[in-house]
Amino acid sequence: MTFDLYLTHEATGLLDLPDPAPGDPIDFHRSLPGYRVTPLLDVPDVASRVGVARVLVKDESERLGLPAFKMLGASWATARAIQREWLPELRELTIDALRTALGSTSGRRLAAATDGNHGRGVARMAKMLGLGATIFVPAGMAAARIGDIESEGAEVIVVDGSYDDAIIRSAQESSDLVLVISDTSWEGYTQTPTDVILGYSTMFTEIDDVLEANGQRNPDVVLLQSGVGAFAAAGLRHFRAPARDHPSRGIIVEPTHADCLLRSARAGVIAEAPGPHDSTMAGLNCGLPSALAWPIVKSAAGAYISIDDEHAHAAMRLLADNGIVAGESGAAGLAALLATLGAEDARAGLGIRPDSVVLVINTEGATDPVNYANRVGVPAATVLAESLERRRSTGVLQVGGIE
Repeated sequence: MTFDLYLTHEATGLLDLPDPAPGDPIDFHRSLPGYRVTPLLDVPDVASRVGVARVLVKDESERLGLPAFKMLGASWATARAIQREWLPELRELTIDALRTALGSTSGRRLAAATDGNHGRGVARMAKMLGLGATIFVPAGMAAARIGDIESEGAEVIVVDGSYDDAIIRSAQESSDLVLVISDTSWEGYTQTPTDVILGYSTMFTEIDDVLEANGQRNPDVVLLQSGVGAFAAAGLRHFRAPARDHPSRGIIVEPTHADCLLRSARAGVIAEAPGPHDSTMAGLNCGLPSALAWPIVKSAAGAYISIDDEHAHAAMRLLADNGIVAGESGAAGLAALLATLGAEDARAGLGIRPDSVVLVINTEGATDPVNYANRVGVPAATVLAESLERRRSTGVLQVGGIE
């Protein structure tokens, strides 16, 4: 198992995004059915295994009824696009207000490209609002992920090519009746991917609120898995904000064969990771960074690391031992810690020390159940059924809650 590492200067600032109105987008998310604060877990067994003081896991394996965090960005970006393009007089931005104001939705659709989770979030929003949805996916995507998107009532079109090809195809759908909800940007198309990034802020606000309420300090290191860079930009924007008292060191994690941000950092400009992008970390299989996210990542990331699939699979098994179901992309942050075990020079460069508090985000559950069972050795349902017993045996605690 190997990894590649690129260290930058210590980031001192970032090119920020405009702040949303006070209370947004978290107030909008609270209006969605099934909203709850997802758990922040203290996992001492993992901390001991990877040689740090504490490992905190923000568990996004279930968010707003879906098995991934992506609904946060997809829902906020969809709501803002509808308000901007179809309902400019709408002032109250809640799911009920949107549904009422839209009225008849005949002929109106949402479109998106996805490796799985973002597209399902867009499809779920379309279903909730009575809109059609067309979701473009790259060739070779797991049948389970396609089936999950179709279960939301969306039409799924497989593009003969990569995720980047699916993005190009989805952009062609834009019209007066079709809103494209993409998490990556291109020339002339920046507002919706900006809203995707802003939508992810709910997750990080929840982390701050829980830590502050329990008198705990900010993490020293935050590992952020990345595809096009939207999620990474959101995390860096939050944890590297200039006004933050204790800014965390942000580390970008990518698959070895889809390391477009690492390549861009080395080149100093946006660079492509050539295909095939065939990692089982499907949500991270992207060849080009978002032009919107890249300046934020470049300004604020302290390091970049690319890892192979075996590291992700080992992280999935370790999390399962601790009663946490994590898919391949979800386990990527922890995988980077495992990859650097024994590599003291690399760890020093990453800022990972024995006294560090490290935050990783489990961004998805078992979105490919077949591969999950093959890699972990038991089905995700078994881990879920045994989760309390597994957590008790390894000392997992929910920060600010009862496990």
